[in-house]
Amino acid sequence: MRYQFKFRPYQRRFLRSLTTNHGKWDIREGIILRLIDESGKLGWGEIAPISWFGSETLEQALDFCRQLPEEITDETIFSIPDELPACQFGFESAWEMGSRGAGEQGSRGAGEQGSKGAGEKNLNLSSALHSLPYSGLLPSGEAALNQWEKLWQQGYRTFKWKIAVDAIAHELKIFESLIHTLPAFTKLRLDANGGLSYEEANLWLRTCDNLKANGELPLEMEFIEQPLPVEKFQQMLELSLSYETAIALDESVATLGQLAACHQQGWRGIFVIKPGIVGSPSRLRKFCHQHQIDTVFSSVFETAIARQAALQLAAELSRNNRAIGFGIDHFFEQEDTWLQSLCNSF
Repeated sequence: MRYQFKFRPYQRRFLRSLTTNHGKWDIREGIILRLIDESGKLGWGEIAPISWFGSETLEQALDFCRQLPEEITDETIFSIPDELPACQFGFESAWEMGSRGAGEQGSRGAGEQGSKGAGEKNLNLSSALHSLPYSGLLPSGEAALNQWEKLWQQGYRTFKWKIAVDAIAHELKIFESLIHTLPAFTKLRLDANGGLSYEEANLWLRTCDNLKANGELPLEMEFIEQPLPVEKFQQMLELSLSYETAIALDESVATLGQLAACHQQGWRGIFVIKPGIVGSPSRLRKFCHQHQIDTVFSSVFETAIARQAALQLAAELSRNNRAIGFGIDHFFEQEDTWLQSLCNSF
């Protein structure tokens, strides 16, 4: 199959800077791409790299798009190198959107059942999409104490709070206030973005274990996300076996290659998967089906185009009813108008 290919870069400013251990992030940049097949079917995709998280840079993604001809083939899409995981996701998800419902869908793993039962599968997927619980991202620091209530009113019952941004003593004080402020039966996740030392990680895990043992607070500490840097895998494995509070890998499993390597080295805890930068959706499906890993699907602050493709994967592959990390709309202005204008510009 041949496809007419076009792309457009975009910039999207956060309403307020997103602060993590990696620094401040003010503008989300990415690429919207369009594929039209020989029968006129249209597929939209998005390349939304985060280079400091393990994907290619935006410039590398743009260079790849610029060197492609205006007409590409299936072979072009499915031979994108692993060094360009965000490109793999963008092109393959556009391909899937264009071919969804077509008979060839099953041939690349986009639909495990092929054409048989496709209608029933789509209905099930739609139902799963609407029933997925969402996690709301709180701002770092004391701002979290004021932000959670608005998100609670919007229906969020799981929250993620960024740590390793300020001095640990200060963050532990805010944490103490936060856990006594959040309503009963809330789930809380702490995300360090690899910014803790081994001693600090032990302190956070011990604090969370004590909270669990206390029993007076009906709040659930779900997990601490990526407490140590990527190169400290063995120490995170050791910590995961030493405490009741779960650890989730994030930066350590940013791409499919890293995901497979951590699993091979014995990680059986939680894997946070960011579809927008992990790589090929079909290969991700194959890995998850084969190994039945415990997953949390999470946003890369993409637009609705990549988000829809990512949520499809989350609906198919999520296990253990864990809330997905796509509660990020409050970090941007409403996108409908500018995104529609961008798409109309093709």
